[in-house]
Amino acid sequence: MAKLNCWEYKRCGREPYGAHVAELGICPAAMERRADGFNGGKNAGRVCWVIANTLCEGKVQGSLVEKLTDCMECDFFKLVCAQEGFSFKGCHEVLIKLKSQE
Repeated sequence: MAKLNCWEYKRCGREPYGAHVAELGICPAAMERRADGFNGGKNAGRVCWVIANTLCEGKVQGSLVEKLTDCMECDFFKLVCAQEGFSFKGCHEVLIKLKSQE
């Protein structure tokens, strides 16, 4: 089974050239190259919960602190956790890499 990125799974249309880019902009998760490869995703496509201003249930979300509780209940977050098992890369590992490349 192919590992989907969040924009593919959620069909939000905020990936580059997506259906909703004109009205909502490109999703920061789709553009965050520093997180490329985490949990097998493209850019931050499989660690979207770490990235501010992603789209969830039709609304742009805020910072990690503001959205993390909701993200942990998300069906996509749970799917990534299940698919990755012990190899799952969580917030701590991703944030360390993002910070080190600022």
